[in-house]
Amino acid sequence: MCCPPLKVKGYGLEKVLFQITEDQLETGMRGYPVGYCTTSFVDPMRGLFYAGKGIGELADWEPEQVLHLVYYGREGSVGEISAFKEELGKRAHCSKAVVRYIEELPRQGHPMKLFSAALLILGMLEGKGNYREDALNLIAKLPHLVAAIINHHAGWGETPLPELSKGYMENFTHMVQVPHADKKILGEVFRLFNILHYDHGGGNLSAFVGKAVASGLEDLYGAMSASMSALSGPRHGKANQDCLTFAKMLLEELGTDANDDAVESFILRWLNTRGLLFGFGHAVLRQEDIRATLLYDFAIEHYSDHPLVKIALMLREVGTKVLKEQSKISNPYPNVDAISGTVLTAAGFPYPEYYTLLFGLSRSVGIATQIVYERSEARAGRGTPIVRPRYIYKGKVL
Repeated sequence: MCCPPLKVKGYGLEKVLFQITEDQLETGMRGYPVGYCTTSFVDPMRGLFYAGKGIGELADWEPEQVLHLVYYGREGSVGEISAFKEELGKRAHCSKAVVRYIEELPRQGHPMKLFSAALLILGMLEGKGNYREDALNLIAKLPHLVAAIINHHAGWGETPLPELSKGYMENFTHMVQVPHADKKILGEVFRLFNILHYDHGGGNLSAFVGKAVASGLEDLYGAMSASMSALSGPRHGKANQDCLTFAKMLLEELGTDANDDAVESFILRWLNTRGLLFGFGHAVLRQEDIRATLLYDFAIEHYSDHPLVKIALMLREVGTKVLKEQSKISNPYPNVDAISGTVLTAAGFPYPEYYTLLFGLSRSVGIATQIVYERSEARAGRGTPIVRPRYIYKGKVL
């Protein structure tokens, strides 16, 4: 059984001939081209690029500079960035009604459930019914929205309003009422984490789901709510939370005096019983995730004596060594989830239940921008058609 061959032109796909066969069904459509992404791409060897710029070049930029790059597809001048920052500041406040309804949501569920609900609330009360306008409003309001969710869920009190004089993630750090935190260093970690997670190509689950829902002409907020539900699963955005749990378990079992041999023995036992090493491997990358490299470098510079950082660094080396010896492993290197939670913990934010939410705060930027392209720009402005893949009936025929 097969479908007709498909020729595709685009990044890395010129003159490639695809033929869908039966053994390729029920594989999550992995690797099959279905459209264009204008915001970012992932090169197997060089890593993540936003609008043609490697993420390594952008790590020291201010969030507004990178936001402009992702949203408009080009680097902004000094004047343009200043104007863009002012525009985001004007749009940054969620209404009192939105915050009030967020504070009435139940605290029992995972914060990502609250995020999906909060996006629907924001859309009902403040949506404009225009994908481009709603995307820019959402990007501006995300720090206030997410800070209100965290403060409510954690019981940390009322959320201060954004201040026009503060930058994008500076405002988020100001609004999240983290107890006993050094806001200066925490703000730097939030900034770096935020920039590293804005986008990751067009085919990851959360991006695809958001665009698929919007293809039915659901508004931006409904599409983003669905997208964040997709992000919340352990195979996607919740991986950073699970990786930290794994590192903590390893530290608890082996202690602060753990060495490479003890870590290797633990990993081998773990692989024999569980089969999966959290924080390693990637669907596209065939080198260490450059985002992970940047966070490892930050951890070494600022927290080299922190017990969890020491464990994470041993896992980086020993885990790669062990996985390289496994014949079926195509990418034995750490991804960003292997270290991001550890850095957040070391910086004074030891609350893993909010790590996926921080991921969502970032990733919403790229997904919203991709939705704008597919609804307002693709196919000479007509937009992409409703998503409708073919499924082949498998069952009895009467």
